[in-house]
Amino acid sequence: MRITSTSCICPVLVCLCFVQRCYGAAHHGSIKVTRNQTKHIEGETEVHHRPKRGWVWNQFFVLEEHMGPDPQYVGKLHSNSDKGDGSVKYILTGEGAGTIFIIDDTTGDIHSTKSLDREQKTHYVLHAQAIDRRTNKPLEPESEFIIKVQDINDNAPKFTDGPYIVTVPEMSEMGTSVLQVTATDADDPTYGNSARVVYSILQGQPYFSVDPKTGVIRTALHNMDREAREHYSVVIQAKDMAGQVGGLSGSTTVNITLTDVNDNPPRFPQKHYQLYVPESAQVGSAVGKIKANDADTGSNADMKYTIINGDGAGVFSISTDKETREGILSLKKPLNYEKKKSYTLNIEGANTHLDFRFSHLGPFKDVTMLKIIVGDVDEPPLFTMPSYVMEVYENAKIGTAIGTVTAQDPDAANSLVRYFIDHNTEEDRYFTIDANTGTIKTAKIFDREETPWYNITVAASEIGLCKALPESRDGLTAGHRTSAVCGALIYSGDNPGLVSHVPVGIRILDVNDNPPELAREYDIVVCENAKPGQVIQTITATDKDNSANGARFHFSLDEGLSLNPNFTLRDNEDNTASILTRRRRYSRTTQDIYYLPILISDGGVPPLSSSSTLTVRVCACERDGRVRTCHAEAFLSSAGLSTGALIAILLCVVILLAIVVLFITLRRSKKEPLIISEEDVRENVVTYDDEGGGEEDTEAFDITALRNPSAAEELKYRRDVRPEVKPAPRHHPSSSLDSINVQEFIKQRLAEADLDPSVPPYDSLQTYAYEGHRSEAGSISSLDSVTTQSDQDYNYLGDWGPEFKKLAELYGEIESERTT
Repeated sequence: MRITSTSCICPVLVCLCFVQRCYGAAHHGSIKVTRNQTKHIEGETEVHHRPKRGWVWNQFFVLEEHMGPDPQYVGKLHSNSDKGDGSVKYILTGEGAGTIFIIDDTTGDIHSTKSLDREQKTHYVLHAQAIDRRTNKPLEPESEFIIKVQDINDNAPKFTDGPYIVTVPEMSEMGTSVLQVTATDADDPTYGNSARVVYSILQGQPYFSVDPKTGVIRTALHNMDREAREHYSVVIQAKDMAGQVGGLSGSTTVNITLTDVNDNPPRFPQKHYQLYVPESAQVGSAVGKIKANDADTGSNADMKYTIINGDGAGVFSISTDKETREGILSLKKPLNYEKKKSYTLNIEGANTHLDFRFSHLGPFKDVTMLKIIVGDVDEPPLFTMPSYVMEVYENAKIGTAIGTVTAQDPDAANSLVRYFIDHNTEEDRYFTIDANTGTIKTAKIFDREETPWYNITVAASEIGLCKALPESRDGLTAGHRTSAVCGALIYSGDNPGLVSHVPVGIRILDVNDNPPELAREYDIVVCENAKPGQVIQTITATDKDNSANGARFHFSLDEGLSLNPNFTLRDNEDNTASILTRRRRYSRTTQDIYYLPILISDGGVPPLSSSSTLTVRVCACERDGRVRTCHAEAFLSSAGLSTGALIAILLCVVILLAIVVLFITLRRSKKEPLIISEEDVRENVVTYDDEGGGEEDTEAFDITALRNPSAAEELKYRRDVRPEVKPAPRHHPSSSLDSINVQEFIKQRLAEADLDPSVPPYDSLQTYAYEGHRSEAGSISSLDSVTTQSDQDYNYLGDWGPEFKKLAELYGEIESERTT
């Protein structure tokens, strides 16, 4: 459906809400009803009724082909129960509810969300109901209403039966009815003038006219002669809106042919004719033809020839060929050149179907004189057909038999006939012929797309000596040079009658040997603001084969590839296909070129196909779809980045990389520190990043080495530095563990380290953390729990789960040792 923006006037659709009473109340007179009020009706007692439905409406209207961006307002539903507090909920069901028509369940406003077409559906039946939003109970009974689609003039008149082919007799009177054409308009005939059609003639004047209301075509001239002009092309236009400005129109072509009437008498072109007939002509054979011309056609040109007098009436007979309308002269008796050398005949040609309306143009017959000369000549072979048409498929193998020509010697000798091809053109060399049988064969492989048709000439001659005929004195024969085959020899003579020729047309039949291909190279452009489903290009294909092997093309995407997320292809089933977008926006900065492989197949047997790849460029477009630019360089200019700025940025990146490389090189060139041998067991501070093993690690550290200074009385030397002075042996007073003071031990070790000449000042860093004297309350550390006596029962640790299994085993062993 088409709607022009200038002719689309969107009317205001108003829903008329009325208050009506329950069924039957309208028949008792006018009664005013208010909610929760007693009603007094004449003839009835006072009854308190439940309030009935307080809202009804007539049918709604919605304009078809609405193209606005917002949903189209249809109308409003309202119930007297609605106080405006949102407690009433409106429900819409029926045809198109929820998809085409939506309702605001609070306000009751109905909108149309889609563009409707009246020619597809004229109205929609829906049901509405008002319910309590809190209890979901109906406040009003469900009611039915109709939304009608209002028509606009969006359909042009169409001639469903056109184009028309009609005939009218020639010489008809003016005003003769030729044909009545009818155009149909799909618009609503009951609304405005959208379907009111007026006819006019655009082409065909002054020969024909058309009635503007009925569409009847009539002749506009007297005595239109078919022999002067036979065919007329008349163009009729149908325009709606009663032919007013702005109406839509459609046209059709009426091809009118004048049919023939017998208004032309036959006429012989000449009054005297001569015919040469050899004496060897067979009785009953046709020896000549004569024809009277008649400008009429069909049965009006039918002719009958008769011999009305002459000395040859008993020797010759004449008949009429109904196809060619010629007089065929046949031989009734044998001819003898020595007895009679000529005959004279008077021949009459007359029409067999007369039209008495045109008798004043007669008489419808004519007479001519024919002189027959008998000749003593040897006739050449005669072919069984005046011409031959043969067919062969392209790509046929060399030597394939195409067909056979046949010729016979009409003379009494009935000599054998030899066949050969007259090689006057290059096409004649593409075929060979059997000299004895006349079978024509291929001499090469043909391509119909290169040459679909070949014309050759086949000659036939008798086997034997060629007898030259003298030139006839009456000029019926003329000597000229030709070629004749006599046995295996070719003779050149002055008599062309010894060799007969026949044209042979050879049609090359098509096979499906050419796959379809794109009709041209396509430059496909997609705008960055393209919408899904938008057609960006329509492609066509061509096939070198004829229509029987490729007129129907099928387009599809390459099935071997994954689904293309950007574009798709739709076969229009008219030998074209459309390229459509599959997503909403495209960006040249992300990707400026897309490639879309497609597959094209024909409808031949067997079907052939070819694949092609379409290139789709992403371009910036105006709002109206015009391409603004397709070059990605425009983004650099808009961002303000010139070529110099890009070079400066790259230079800074190179400098930063050089600094990083230089820094890494300097760090690697530093002197590595001395590595302490694993055998050097002097007290050094070694930092590790790992943690201890917990309670399960029983070999990580021995606290007794710190509490027993005598365990480390052996002096350790550095192995990487040789001491110059041998130190004096160290003597430590023996004492028990309980009498050793850790603070005094640390001071003693510090003094020894300061006085030892074999230890450099950078030897090691010895750090001792003194905690002070023992607390009177005792240590709470678990390190001394092994030697501490406790009466606490640790059996409950076994009930704490697998996390405390190891702890329960340790304290379980201590208890067992105590018991032992």
